[in-house]
Amino acid sequence: MAVDSVPVPDYRAVTNLTARDNPNDGGGAVRVTWEMSADDAEGKLISAYVVYRAESPEGPFTVVGDVTSGIGQYIDGSASDAAAYYYKVIPISGLIGEWEASPELLARTPTTEPITPSAQWFDFRRINVFVGTVLLSFFIIFFIFQAKSGKTFYIRKIGGMEAVDEAVGRATEMGRKIFYVPGIQDMDNVQTIAGMTILGRVAELAGQYETWLEVPVCRSLVLVTAKEVVKEAYTKVGRPDSFNENQVHYLTDDQFGYAAAIDGMVVREKPATIFYMGAFFAESLILAETGNATGAIQIAGTAMPSQLPFFVAACDYTLIGEELFAASAYLSKEPKQLGSLRGQDVGKAIILVSILIGVLLETFNIWHFSSLFSVIE
Repeated sequence: MAVDSVPVPDYRAVTNLTARDNPNDGGGAVRVTWEMSADDAEGKLISAYVVYRAESPEGPFTVVGDVTSGIGQYIDGSASDAAAYYYKVIPISGLIGEWEASPELLARTPTTEPITPSAQWFDFRRINVFVGTVLLSFFIIFFIFQAKSGKTFYIRKIGGMEAVDEAVGRATEMGRKIFYVPGIQDMDNVQTIAGMTILGRVAELAGQYETWLEVPVCRSLVLVTAKEVVKEAYTKVGRPDSFNENQVHYLTDDQFGYAAAIDGMVVREKPATIFYMGAFFAESLILAETGNATGAIQIAGTAMPSQLPFFVAACDYTLIGEELFAASAYLSKEPKQLGSLRGQDVGKAIILVSILIGVLLETFNIWHFSSLFSVIE
């Protein structure tokens, strides 16, 4: 609380006081800078600088903030883009709030020119991020056009996808079912979407070999999508009459209720092959361990890092992280997916090379390469 009876000592004023719009922000902020008082530089008893603001040069000026001695800058984040402001800065000693500037002191303290804050379209401190984004986008678009023109790209073989034919064939030979579990997330999860693409390939093989494919789901939208995917796959291989609506069915939205229901089906029906493709959480080991105990060949894929160890331990093949998304392009051969995958791979290769070059340059103190990847002030 300010005390009127205690005046501010007449310390030498700050110099070169300026106010300008704070750059690289969304507006509503003014940066006030000054050269510190000579009394501060000489080590005298200045404890802080108090910043005053008004909407006219005559005032009234009110306190908007303060900084400790030795600092010559203050950012006023309470400004409005619809007003012009004037600023004064007064050096004080003692505790903040114990002083109140007299009208005479405020009158003879220098005032800044009027300044109105505004928003900027770009944050130029992150121009390096913009350049990287443009380059990556260019590579993706370039390779998509290359793929559409008929050019083929080398895609590293994914063990789990190479084993799909074997897994479906095994179920056909044994006369047992194939279970496909698309995770526990809804269709707004990218892992579930990737799992639907893989389901299409599995359904094509199942329809071609006339093997029963069962898809238990725990979300209504996944139910509708999976039915359409399986139905379209059977039609694609010329077996539309083999599709049965009961192949894709809803169990429950409850996480562990869903896992328990699938475990019961696996134990009773002993499928030859089980696919786990999508987002999984604590139920992953419950599902995979039960399938492993029944002797089923299991192929899993998820981008959940905490669940990957369980799938790796209990399943025959596991798609790790981004392999789940790459599998969509691997199986569909769709130009947009292939081009996007190739463009991202080129971007990753550039990043890896940059890291190696940066390590060498920084190690031998040739040049601070890391400065290219930091926020530019």
